[in-house]
Amino acid sequence: VQPQAFGGGLVQAGGSLRLSCSASGRTFSPYAMGWFRQAPGKEREIVTAITWTGGNTYYADSVKGRFTISRDNAKNTVDLQMNSLKAEDTATYFCAADSSRRIGVPIISLSYDAWGQGTLVTVSS
Repeated sequence: VQPQAFGGGLVQAGGSLRLSCSASGRTFSPYAMGWFRQAPGKEREIVTAITWTGGNTYYADSVKGRFTISRDNAKNTVDLQMNSLKAEDTATYFCAADSSRRIGVPIISLSYDAWGQGTLVTVSS
């Protein structure tokens, strides 16, 4: 599966943005999905992830209470709702798929075997 992330853009601090991830012609339902981000000059970091059943999620401390991951296996999409955005949320956001059906939420990038092109989110202060 080849995830594709879209929905990035420019938003003012305090605003909201919704990113979506989809895979044309393929289903996400057997895969755990994660959102990562990479800011200029920084390493890629996990933002949030969700198990393939949707029953468990993980959030980085920096986004807890502000970001929400959700998946709709019928629509084959995984969304990231981002509220109360801060300047430090500025980064390129990537969605990724983990096909291993592991127990638990995968939170390291090495757990993911399919990555999409990123979408840039810029938060102006």
